[in-house]
Amino acid sequence: MEDITFDLHTHHERCGHATGCIEDYVKAAIDRGLDYIGISDHSPHFYSEEDHLFPKVTMPISAFDSYIKEVLALKEKYADRIHVLLGMESDYLELYEAPYRKIIQQYPFDYVIGSVHYVHDINIFARGRWDGFSEAEAIREKEEYYRLIQLSARSGMFHILGHIDAMKGFYPAFSDIPATKAVEDTLRIIGEEGVAIEVNTSGKMKDVGGWYPSHEMLERALYYNVEVTFGSDAHVPERVGDDFENVAMTLKEVGYQHMVFFVGGEKRKVRL
Repeated sequence: MEDITFDLHTHHERCGHATGCIEDYVKAAIDRGLDYIGISDHSPHFYSEEDHLFPKVTMPISAFDSYIKEVLALKEKYADRIHVLLGMESDYLELYEAPYRKIIQQYPFDYVIGSVHYVHDINIFARGRWDGFSEAEAIREKEEYYRLIQLSARSGMFHILGHIDAMKGFYPAFSDIPATKAVEDTLRIIGEEGVAIEVNTSGKMKDVGGWYPSHEMLERALYYNVEVTFGSDAHVPERVGDDFENVAMTLKEVGYQHMVFFVGGEKRKVRL
């Protein structure tokens, strides 16, 4: 079991809502003393006939090959200083599994993060999306979010599931919506499928503060033998590795003995 530091969730300027080039994040990771840095920018909307369906959300389809080539070039350039990993944060969209699956199979990813960003075609971070909901409607919305996460876990497309309670980002009351069975079923399925979840520290940048997922959810994830990894979800180089030590300490307190990361699609363990 290895004893190393890493960050598997970073973005850069191609997605349109992060700053800095990929090399800035690699250099930040070196300065931070990390052993591994994963580059995992938002995937294009591969299902679209338009090159750039949603600017400032993801990179255009036409930029994807250059993204891959740049990460692989930096992997070689910095090989004597840090391990650069090729990743991608892929949307999970129930109706469009096929085009995403095809792309994932074509490239030498070290890992792919699968994230649900849309429920009923509305971004999970959209302010006001809960306005006017009755309790029953809020429960149904939360259950739909976790239904999609369950499908992403069962898809076989992903090594990691991203920020699995991120709907609370701009709506902290999300955590209190009584949909316990949906959450429990989701964690059980993730454990059965052998997919990892990330502790994502970017929640501190949103209204909710703190991390995704909650400590309570991490405790239940451990019960279901769900493996855990780390990602800052950095959109500025300064956040690379943010809170890694605190996450490791918290996981150890919860009862975890290790975290995982991925190289060439293979799971590796890091002692806590």
